[in-house]
Amino acid sequence: MKNQLIAALILVGATGIAHAAGDATAGKTKAAACAACHMADGNSMIPTFPKIAGQHAPYIVKQLTEFKAGTRKDATMFGMTAALNEQDMADIGAYFASQSASVGSANAEKAAMGKKIYQGGNKQTGLSACMACHGPAGKGNAGANFPSLGGQHSAYTIKQLKDFRSGTRSNVMMNDIAAKMSDAEIDAAAEFIQGLH
Repeated sequence: MKNQLIAALILVGATGIAHAAGDATAGKTKAAACAACHMADGNSMIPTFPKIAGQHAPYIVKQLTEFKAGTRKDATMFGMTAALNEQDMADIGAYFASQSASVGSANAEKAAMGKKIYQGGNKQTGLSACMACHGPAGKGNAGANFPSLGGQHSAYTIKQLKDFRSGTRSNVMMNDIAAKMSDAEIDAAAEFIQGLH
C-alpha cells in the first residue's frame, strides 16, 4: 500500500511538471500578437520595448503573471495578458526562450564606465556588481529567476532601473540596488549591457 501511494504521488508530481512545462511550438502560435511590439522572434526593434528572445522561460512567465495580476503596471501588457492562462504563459515563455537574442552595440565611451559598474559596482555607495546576479556575459541565472540582460536595449534598461529606483516597479532587491545608482551610472550600465554578449 505504501509503495502504491508513493507511486501515485510520483505520477501526480510528474503530470504536474509536464503540464507546467511550456511547449515552444504551441507558444509560437500564441505569441503571434506579441510580434507587434517584440517582433516575431522576440528581438524588438523599438528601443523602449524589450528584447525577449532567449530570455529564461520562467522569468517570462513571472512577468506575464505580474502584468495580468496588475502587480507590474503597464496598460498595454495588462490588456495583452488578460486572456492568457498559465499554460499559455508557459508556452509563450518556452517559445521566446528558444529564440536567439540579437546582439546590440554600445557607445564605447559610456560603455567603459558601464563595464566598471556592471563588473565591480561602486564600493563608495555600496552598489553591488550587476554581474553578481546577471553573470559576466549577461546571461542571468534561470534557477534564481534573474533575467538575461545581454544585448538589451539601453533605453529599456534605463527606464526599468529608474522605475526600480522610484519604486514604480517593485522588486526588493532591484529597488535597493537602483536606489544606489546615479543617472550617469544607470545610463552607463545600460549602454554596456546593450553591447554585452
